[in-house]
Amino acid sequence: MAGKTHVLENRLPRSTLSIRSAWAQSPGPKDAASAARLSLKGFGMGVADIIPGVSGGTIAFITGIYDQLVDAIRSVDMNGGRKLIGLDIAGFIEHVHCRFLFFLLMGIGVAIVSMARVMNHLMTAYPVPVWSLFFGLIAASSIVVGRKVERFTAANAAFCLVGLAAGFSLVGMIPVHTPETLWFLFLCGAIAICAMILPGISGAFILLMLGKYEFVTAALKNPFVWSNLEVILVFLGGACIGIVVFSRLLHYLLSRWHGATVSVLTGLMLGAMRKVWPWKEVLESVMVRGKEHVLRAQNVLPDLNGDLWAALALMAFGAAVVFFLDRVSRHS
Repeated sequence: MAGKTHVLENRLPRSTLSIRSAWAQSPGPKDAASAARLSLKGFGMGVADIIPGVSGGTIAFITGIYDQLVDAIRSVDMNGGRKLIGLDIAGFIEHVHCRFLFFLLMGIGVAIVSMARVMNHLMTAYPVPVWSLFFGLIAASSIVVGRKVERFTAANAAFCLVGLAAGFSLVGMIPVHTPETLWFLFLCGAIAICAMILPGISGAFILLMLGKYEFVTAALKNPFVWSNLEVILVFLGGACIGIVVFSRLLHYLLSRWHGATVSVLTGLMLGAMRKVWPWKEVLESVMVRGKEHVLRAQNVLPDLNGDLWAALALMAFGAAVVFFLDRVSRHS
């Protein structure tokens, strides 16, 4: 028994730091101003996650924290879990990017809690201006992301076209009826959460496409009923596994085939712009808990009037914001 304990201790050495020192050494903002900026970026990601068709990963790209986000998610691994189970809190904080995740998630949480109703009202009352702003944001973001390709070769151009076709097709899919079994809910959680770090695609839209948006949101309405709690826990379990596995896959692709991967991501964002085109004609919709969700719509050309110029101005403003943030992030 003593020999086994000695081996375990060698495998999992406890941190010699205090919790405060471990927190100070954990990757993340080093001062209050940096923490506030990171929380503000998280706030932007949270607002984007509220909008169906807009990804928090896109905002992470815009604000220059995408690589840090992927690395932070990758830091949540089995070693960190063992340290937490072993009550080595300082070791867990030192191993996992707790400081970065804390301030980022704080911003995301504040946005979801405070802005969900506001954004829902704006999208309902002023759909064209809101979508115009996001169209400009994503259009400029695709340019910013595309610049990260060191050499835009013919092969990278082909990868970009593959991403464009995939994004264009994916956002045009009609939600389907799917089983309500636990294994499929686990799979839905694993797939939908990937949108958090995948620019261009919304997790809410993926869930709607998989036919489980209404089912999962209905469970959240009464979370302490056992059948609903079971749904939530299984879905969250899938989300945890999905984000951990996908972040590692994405990191591997970016480190091994950076140009090709960024080219695909650029194309994915361009293709997904089909979803955020401001002028649409609704062909089919469904009411989910008193709220209309569009199942199928077609893009149409705008009328030539004063509203068009206002929409174009908002597109230009959104693009200008992205280019400004990109310039700031590159010089900071």
